[in-house]
Amino acid sequence: MEQLGDTRPRTEGPRGSAGPGAVHDRDWATDVRRSVRCSAALFGLLLFVDGAAGSLDWRRGALWLLLASLLLLVLVPARVSAGTGWLATRRLLRTRRVRTDLLIAARPVEGVARRLVLRDALGNRVEIDPEVLVRNPALWYRLDEGARAAEAAGTLRCGAVALHRLAHRLDREAALGAFRVSGLE
Repeated sequence: MEQLGDTRPRTEGPRGSAGPGAVHDRDWATDVRRSVRCSAALFGLLLFVDGAAGSLDWRRGALWLLLASLLLLVLVPARVSAGTGWLATRRLLRTRRVRTDLLIAARPVEGVARRLVLRDALGNRVEIDPEVLVRNPALWYRLDEGARAAEAAGTLRCGAVALHRLAHRLDREAALGAFRVSGLE
């Protein structure tokens, strides 16, 4: 609880808001709309097929609604935000936050969905999609700023090479985008 005369800097606003210097994933709302459209299309398709077969009743309709709702929960991406010294992901019921200036590990996970797993010295862990960083240079800047501080302090023991590779990829994407815009491809 904050007391009068407390001069410590706040890293977060009331009730988990990001604060004044925070940046957010600017494509998050578009991704949520796509998720809603996809689950609504599945729901409509299931209702149509079941209705055409003549087997639609309220129980089956409720089952299809539950299935479409579960698909929506799976498809809605985490909202990524970052500020000076921190990066956070917010899902429906949980917000995870790491201190980027206290990172101890940054590990890329390959598979069906690429992930970047960040761990800090306080035991916090965040998983983010690297594409979010590619699409949002301001988020990458905040993460890179903190990771460089952690690397300089010696706390980033694992994953500095992975972050440097990601930085190289982001620089290449930015240069290609600049060439595309200027017509110098």
